[in-house]
This record gives sequence, structure tokens and C-alpha cells, in this order.
Amino acid sequence: MAPTPPSRPARAGLAAALLLPGVFLGACSAIGGGDGCGGTRDALMRLAAESPLDAAPAGATEPAGRRGVSTGCDDDSSGKPWLHADRRYAFAGSRDEVITHYTGVAAAAGWTFERDPSPDAAPAAVEGACWTKTDKGRHLLLDVDFRPDGSSPAPTAGTALTYEVSVGTTSDGSNDDGEATCWH
Repeated sequence: MAPTPPSRPARAGLAAALLLPGVFLGACSAIGGGDGCGGTRDALMRLAAESPLDAAPAGATEPAGRRGVSTGCDDDSSGKPWLHADRRYAFAGSRDEVITHYTGVAAAAGWTFERDPSPDAAPAAVEGACWTKTDKGRHLLLDVDFRPDGSSPAPTAGTALTYEVSVGTTSDGSNDDGEATCWH
């Protein structure tokens, strides 16, 4: 027995059911006044070109499967979208050596070291360190993080520590609501 084609009203109802969510999502974006991560390509490219991303200490290597700078825009709708450029490294030295290295690199490029504002924060060398600067009106955050989630492939224990260098900013480059602050 051959299937019976759906009636015209049934096809129209199915089409409306499939299109309606897209219409509502588009309306939400328009009402929100912003386009989220749309139009951020140029800003992401500028972040990816920041010199600290390429300034690893001597002997640092990029883990297989995670080479070069990656960029992204995180828009969780709880604030301004966060733009970032990241690079992951493996290093056989200590965390203190990495922080010392990036402290020099950051200072040479005009970054200012930021201390963790919380009184019970662990020392910066335990979890990472960060620096800030303003460039062409954009508030930027440089972060060295020794807790990169989802390192793939994970480094072999005892052979090297893995860390991530990241440069980020809000989509509009502002820090008027404190979103672009250090969290170590």
C-alpha cells in the first residue's frame, strides 16, 4: 500500500511549525538590540595577532591536535559576548618559570599585571596570572591559565605542564560592568 501524501492544510501546519522557532529566535535577537557574536571577525583577528600568544618560553611546544591560535566568541546571553584568542602549550619547566617569562613579555608589550582582588585567592603562580591593557579603546585581558579544560590530547603525567595563553575582550571592548577582569 502506497503512503498517502499529506493534505495541503497538514503541509502548511508542518511548515509553520518548522519556521516558527526561527522567527521567534530572530525576533529575540532584534529585540535584544545586539547581534551577539555577529560581525566580530575583525576583532577576533586582532586578538589572534596579539604578540603574547606567540611568545612561549624556550622549550615550550604545542600539544598535538591543538596547534596554532584558536578564536571564539562566547554569547551566553547573561552579558556582553566574550571574544577570545587562545593558544595552548606544554612546557617541561615550572609554573613560576612560565609566569616569569610572560611577565616580561607582557610588560614589553604594554600590559599591566593584575592581582586577584579576592583576599583568600591562591597565589597567582598556582592557577595562572593575568594582565590588562587598553588598545585602540578596547579593554583587553591577557591570561595564562594552568587549568586548561579538555586538553586534548592530555599531556602525559610528569612530562610537562599544560597551560593556555588567552587574550580576550567584550564584544564592544568596554569594561564598564567589570566583565573583563582577572579571575585567578
